[in-house]
Amino acid sequence: MGGSSSQLSKSVINEYQELTYLTKQEILLAYKRFIELLQKENRSNIESVRIPTERFLTLPELKANPFKHRICHVFSTSDQGDDSMSFEDFLDMLSAFSESATLEVKSHYAFRIFDFDGDGALNESDLEKLVNHLTGEEENTKLSQNEMKQLIANILEESDIDKDGTINHSEFQHVISRSPDFVSSFKIVL
Repeated sequence: MGGSSSQLSKSVINEYQELTYLTKQEILLAYKRFIELLQKENRSNIESVRIPTERFLTLPELKANPFKHRICHVFSTSDQGDDSMSFEDFLDMLSAFSESATLEVKSHYAFRIFDFDGDGALNESDLEKLVNHLTGEEENTKLSQNEMKQLIANILEESDIDKDGTINHSEFQHVISRSPDFVSSFKIVL
């Protein structure tokens, strides 16, 4: 992995293992990938370095994901509003998408990714954005207004248990719990 300035200590690796769903090998590989995204001059003090979202979006694991910008937004702890990520943000993201992460962890982050307006509920606007991210917004893939309205009505009919017109986190978890493929499909593997 390079010189001594680009190594993680055993105690730091152990701490990351305790705080994430990642193995030692996955942490070391994540560290290697993070270092590769850095500019050479920033490699000396990894704890304080933040990588711009644009560089994370070059990772093949994110590049093709229709929610790549939302993923970076949700996992970024930047207080600058730029969605840049620290190494720990990157580890948190990889941990949540790990095969070892629990259904609860995966559904928590999926809900946050799909909650575009951040109000704690998936409303019609969030659902429309979610569908557009999945189907694409080009003329040949975009749903008509009637198709979108019907699809959102169907989603709410199936998921909105308390019939308040939105899907809250517990309703979302209930839907996800009935979908065994969700856990295996909600992952990023380095």
